[in-house]
Amino acid sequence: MNASLFVISALRNLLRNARRTFAVLATVTCGTGVLFLYHGFNAGIMNQYRENAVHGLAGHGVVTPLGYRGRVLEKPWEKWFDPKDGTAEKLAAIPGVTNVFPRVSVNGLLTNGSLTANARGLGVDGVTEAPFFNAINIVAGHFFTTEPDGIVLGRGLARALGVGPGDHVTLLASTINGTMNADDFTVTGIFHTGGKYYDDTLFRIPLARAQVLLDTDHVEQYALGLGNTWGWAPVAAAIARDLPAVESTPFEELDRVYYQNAVDFLDGQYRVMQLIILAIVVLGILSTITAGVFERRQEIGNYRANGESKWDVMRLLLAESVALGVIGSALGVALAAFVTYVLIPHGILMPPAPGLTRQFFVRVELQPHEVWRAFALGISACGLGTLVAGSRVTRMPIAEALRAT
Repeated sequence: MNASLFVISALRNLLRNARRTFAVLATVTCGTGVLFLYHGFNAGIMNQYRENAVHGLAGHGVVTPLGYRGRVLEKPWEKWFDPKDGTAEKLAAIPGVTNVFPRVSVNGLLTNGSLTANARGLGVDGVTEAPFFNAINIVAGHFFTTEPDGIVLGRGLARALGVGPGDHVTLLASTINGTMNADDFTVTGIFHTGGKYYDDTLFRIPLARAQVLLDTDHVEQYALGLGNTWGWAPVAAAIARDLPAVESTPFEELDRVYYQNAVDFLDGQYRVMQLIILAIVVLGILSTITAGVFERRQEIGNYRANGESKWDVMRLLLAESVALGVIGSALGVALAAFVTYVLIPHGILMPPAPGLTRQFFVRVELQPHEVWRAFALGISACGLGTLVAGSRVTRMPIAEALRAT
């Protein structure tokens, strides 16, 4: 059989039995589409977790004095950064760094005059942090910017104190010299990160007021914002090279309990689910292809009786299966795109995940690099099914194949 007749015959066979061709295409389309969609859903959840961690708490990472983080120091403030030492300017000059946020930790007691709660907080620059840390989710009021006495409280902390925007609270904290100090603040906003631990204990106040409260003008750490979420490695290398007196820590290490552990757990869970889905998809395609080949035993017997060799018949069947795999995979990718961008453009509302107390939308983020896997799955499953069934049918005696119904 020459090449042109071979191709024409393969295409004619696909059109000859519309029911069989449709059944195979539907199986391949649904199988590859579901798997492609699943990868996008998985990527969407992982990215949602990452964005919440980066834009809700610590940025892409923090820079602290060398040997400071993870140690108990008698006088930790002695290691803090002097704002005049140029560290912030050197960090801002590193390629990839777009934001440098000076911060200082404040631990103490918050009271509304009648109720008191233990709390931990940060002194931050509200003007620069408000646009970047947009995953804090202000649920009432607003983040302080120009208010010199503003304070934003976690929703659980605000509920414990019974306060809301416009109410006044007093913060009592110990200065670096060991004396008690107090300052009055006005609640400008209530935030909700979704993490119960943070929402029940965390507050933020202006950096200048925190420094006055602690009786220092130094900065404990610098949080960094990057232009590229995946650009931490070169930034960390530049910091280690140019600033030997400091150490840098990425957000996934800072937020290991909420982010890294959750991502590791979900990734392991998704790998198991992916294997299950893959097995179902492959078995479904194999079953449909195999049944289609066995239905054509009489047709294959006619080819053999007309002088076609076993290899010629197998080549014809493989050509048809490859065509079905390509077309079905393309339709599967198109189906996944239709579902993602037309049916659920705003994502899927998910229940609270491990470590969270709020629902959240997950946008399905289709991964372009997964397209080739969808095609490889469709083509290989079709080809394997054809090889398994075709090798058995082509070895049948011609007379037996012709008698098949």
